[in-house]
Amino acid sequence: MTTCWVHAADNSGFPLQNLPYGIFSRRGEFPRVGVAIGDQVLDLGVLAARGVLPGRWFASGTLNAFLSAGPRVWHEVRERLLGLLGDASQRPAVLPALVPMTEALMHLPFGVADLVRFQASIEHATNVGRMFRPPSDPLPRNWPQMPVGQYGRASSVVVSGTPIVRPSGQLRGLEGADPVFGPSARLDLSAEIGYVVGVPSAPPYGPGTDDFEDHVFGVVLACTWRAHDIAAWESTPLGPFLGQFATSVSPWVLPLAALEPARVEPPVQDPPPLPYLKTTRPWGLNITLRMELNGRVVSRPPFSTQYWTGPQLFAHSSVSGAPLRTGDLLTSGPVSGPARSQFGTFLELTWNGRDPLGVPDGTERVFLRDGDVVRVTASASGPEGVRLSLGEAVGVVHPAV
Repeated sequence: MTTCWVHAADNSGFPLQNLPYGIFSRRGEFPRVGVAIGDQVLDLGVLAARGVLPGRWFASGTLNAFLSAGPRVWHEVRERLLGLLGDASQRPAVLPALVPMTEALMHLPFGVADLVRFQASIEHATNVGRMFRPPSDPLPRNWPQMPVGQYGRASSVVVSGTPIVRPSGQLRGLEGADPVFGPSARLDLSAEIGYVVGVPSAPPYGPGTDDFEDHVFGVVLACTWRAHDIAAWESTPLGPFLGQFATSVSPWVLPLAALEPARVEPPVQDPPPLPYLKTTRPWGLNITLRMELNGRVVSRPPFSTQYWTGPQLFAHSSVSGAPLRTGDLLTSGPVSGPARSQFGTFLELTWNGRDPLGVPDGTERVFLRDGDVVRVTASASGPEGVRLSLGEAVGVVHPAV
């Protein structure tokens, strides 16, 4: 396995095998494209300006131009970076472009075109059905037949660290009384993985599952913030609107190319999917998420158990002819495993309040309180046991305004 000459990179979550892309700046500077390597950010704008790296995409404050350039460019740039960082003779050319992460201010990595939230976890869907629809079948009839999703608001996507202000909205009145307006008391979040579209599709022909790698650049760690009491009142008849009010994402987008060693067989799908959802390559991913509340680990959701895979979410998104666009974000929805310690929402972890969680200060939580700090991290399996970090999505809950 090739090693990296950047100090401590091989033992970090950002080794040579990772090389995720993000947007960063230093104080007083314009944002531009960088790649994480060890505890450094490699300034691709500097390398391109010096002629060390090909391309005109890296002086921008968004990844969108690079995302739209397509697989050939993605591959060429990655191979060049692997050569520069894996060959110590390239050190003089690269050193001027290295910036300590402690000096880097991270920004939203790409401009979000559309946000589509799916529900790809059969464990999560089953848990919600058991809580709210007993004793009937917990899964709706259409759930095993197609990826169920809903449009979100692209403007609600924010970079990790952005304050999460408790939302206010209409709440159901007690015992049939008229609704009231006020702050949500049932604030939750879900740990998710998002697929980032690079190359747009050409309507009216929707791309298929085998076109996934030609259009999707990579994945990003995501955290969707939910107000269950607002959602409960607004969800009939059209479903949640204001109840899912923000999505925090990691500043780093991990390319699909880095995830080859993490690919595993997904769960068996029964009944077999319709032809447009069938895949020829396995796209389960061995990614483990970790959710912390105020410094305590409360869950470790496994992404490998997701029922619907990335290519299937991708193909279903445009099968009706609606085009995919550069910057579209297709999220998995809550990632949950079969054990309670693997549930990806507080709704599931506390079973809708039946089993409160203890926190380090000795109190208990059913849903989130003002001042709570939630930190979601994730890592994927790399070659020879290396772990590849997807960064973190952090949010601090602030009082309603």
